[in-house]
Amino acid sequence: MNEPLAERIRPKTLEDYISQRHLIGEKGILTQLIKQGILPSIIFWGPPGIGKTTLANIIATTSERPFFTLSAISSGVKDVREIIEKAKKGSGLFTTKNPILFIDEIHRFSKSQQDSLLGAVEKGWVTLIGATTENPSFEVIPALLSRCQVYILNSFDKSDLILLLKRAIKKDTILSRKEIKLKETDALLQVSGGDARKLLNIFELVVGNEDKITITNKLVLEKIQKTTVRYDKTGDQHYDIASAFIKSIRGSDPNGAVYWLARMIEGGEDVKFIARRLLIAASEDIGNANPTALILANNTFQAVSVIGYPESRIILSQCAVYLANSPKSNASYMAINKAQEIVKKTGDLPIPLHLRNAPTKLMKALAYGKDYKYAHDYQGNFVLEEFLPESITNTKIYDPGGNPREEQFREKLKNTWGDKYGY
Repeated sequence: MNEPLAERIRPKTLEDYISQRHLIGEKGILTQLIKQGILPSIIFWGPPGIGKTTLANIIATTSERPFFTLSAISSGVKDVREIIEKAKKGSGLFTTKNPILFIDEIHRFSKSQQDSLLGAVEKGWVTLIGATTENPSFEVIPALLSRCQVYILNSFDKSDLILLLKRAIKKDTILSRKEIKLKETDALLQVSGGDARKLLNIFELVVGNEDKITITNKLVLEKIQKTTVRYDKTGDQHYDIASAFIKSIRGSDPNGAVYWLARMIEGGEDVKFIARRLLIAASEDIGNANPTALILANNTFQAVSVIGYPESRIILSQCAVYLANSPKSNASYMAINKAQEIVKKTGDLPIPLHLRNAPTKLMKALAYGKDYKYAHDYQGNFVLEEFLPESITNTKIYDPGGNPREEQFREKLKNTWGDKYGY
């Protein structure tokens, strides 16, 4: 069986590697480290199909190090320890340079599996390169993360993907013998979702056995519609279905929410990935319209982290249905967005003196904390006071939503602040 196109044209050198110039360009940090013969343990973080595995292979080849790879889906502690033992003993298998151990989807490793890497990484028996589509701050244990450099790989832009297609047409041993014209590429780029591997797989499918073909948007869509698309938890559907799931909750449709939840579950999606999305939705889309939603979502995350499949599906369904049926408000989300925009535009505005901390005599002499009114000393634990920098005083940042609970907030703000913020 022929190798897939993505494998046939996989870059072998840094010069052939498309994109990520901030890492492997002439002045890129990884380029400099390789030239100096220094290679720390690394975590590559970025979306699927952008070349994390390819880059790890190139680094190993360029730095002339033995290369071992494990998948977090199919490997356990035993597999990790076997490779570490080989590295530790030497056994005549390795050069004087310590080998690279590449772990794909390292976020799927359990705590005990990640713990098994610590000693080898710390003592330099192996150089770890991990790849993850999830935020390593949440998915990699702190002890291991502190021993690694985290590098972010960016999504391919349109020019990168078109260049990749042209390179495939020109250099691939099979496609180069065909007459292929790229007339339109929008459909190819859209259905691939920025995933280079998926783009090449779709492109190869569209070309098929044709010796002469003109690629148009219509042709691509016709070919793709004839192909059954499965949920791919490492591809763009991973994010598209999650998006449909969250939008169903935001749109208060428990039917849609549970359907897309089922799609993720049947596709083998990580329970913690789903639970994290529920946590975000509980705050971003429900917020103070129903603060209990965040509590339930957090409890859901804790529960599924302990239980796992198949029972987790019940807990996830309960939470999704609850969030979908909850009143909605994005007021807190909009408030922090507005506050950040103000900060970006105005910079570091002076903190009013009465709000400053005054732990020393000098600071007190400079009037730090002077005239600050301690709210608990006043009736109702409230006193009119200014809490914003002078140049943006009276700026309303938080605007309560139109739900019953936040209408109570609005009424309280009117009663306490009067006309100051225009509630």
